[in-house]
Amino acid sequence: MNAARISPKGLRRVAAGHPWIFRSDIERRPTREAGVVAVEDFRGKPIGWALWSPASEISLRMIERDPRSIIDAEWWDTTIGRAVARRAVIRERANAYRLIHGEGDGLPSLICDRYDRWLVVQLLSAGLEAERAPIVAALQRHCAPDGILARNDAAVRTRERLPRETSLLAGDVPREIEVVEDGVRFIAAPWDGQKTGAFLDQRENRALVSRVARGRALDCFSYHGSFALHLARSALSVTSLDISAPALERGRENARRNGLTNIDFIEADAFDFLRDAERAGERYDTIVVDPPAFAKSRSAIAGALRGYKDINLRAMRLLAPGGLLFTASCSFHLSRALFVEMLESAAADSGRRIVLREIRGQPLDHPELLTVPETGYLKGALLEAMD
Repeated sequence: MNAARISPKGLRRVAAGHPWIFRSDIERRPTREAGVVAVEDFRGKPIGWALWSPASEISLRMIERDPRSIIDAEWWDTTIGRAVARRAVIRERANAYRLIHGEGDGLPSLICDRYDRWLVVQLLSAGLEAERAPIVAALQRHCAPDGILARNDAAVRTRERLPRETSLLAGDVPREIEVVEDGVRFIAAPWDGQKTGAFLDQRENRALVSRVARGRALDCFSYHGSFALHLARSALSVTSLDISAPALERGRENARRNGLTNIDFIEADAFDFLRDAERAGERYDTIVVDPPAFAKSRSAIAGALRGYKDINLRAMRLLAPGGLLFTASCSFHLSRALFVEMLESAAADSGRRIVLREIRGQPLDHPELLTVPETGYLKGALLEAMD
């Protein structure tokens, strides 16, 4: 009775390549507590293994399609080792990157980020939490970190009936870690920073703006200044905006760390700043717009689209002739198609001829599976003003 039996609808979802099976699609619940369970189709035929979360709406997360496999310490070691090896190419450019991207690496609800000699993990389901020991052992064997920190403070753990906490799983992890990314240095805060300590998913886009930046640059929603630092390597001057004074102070520290003196850090609401700059007739040669997620639920999409269009419209109007705008959205509920449609609408209202130079997605260490849309959330675009 420790096998879960799923409905025809649940089976179709699995067959289509999605690992999630919802509570409503389980015809027979396992009797055991959270952990790994065998999964059967509605006829009783074994179809694989899944993480079982009894209290969650996502009750099963498939991790293995071969029912003959054994989910033991060796399985976790092999699967985690495969994900770690896939990131080897990144080591030459950066000492901080994502090692495991949950469903994107076939390890649903598991996040692991490397920060130099330390790892930060998130165990986001009850089924995964039950497998903590072999997961930590595999990470220690493949990465030999000085410490592993669990940032298990994400809200999703509440729905799994798990405590929200931050705790050491092995060794020790400092409060601050220096990240080196394409020669740019900045500080990550693994214990209390955003996400697991820094925004690692924008690494490739920061490298892009570093290559194309020129003239007078503006970085909106700058946070700790990671985009601004890259802009400052090529632009003559950079204005770094954020509404948080503590975030800007960290940005100043990062600028000093890189010996950069051409960044002006300004505490301001980006919407207000851009509106006032437009009225004053200001022009910028390079602009970055990387706001927080405006759409945190499907019901918020309409309002989020208004916000995204407003900020991008104002940025487009501030571009000097030939100026470049890199803009991004990390809202999962805002699809890539809606993102591009929003930019088209903003361009039409801007009165400018705006060229789409490049559409950007997620980097190698944040794999986006085509059959699992939830693995993809980041989208970006590089635009150019032709007049």
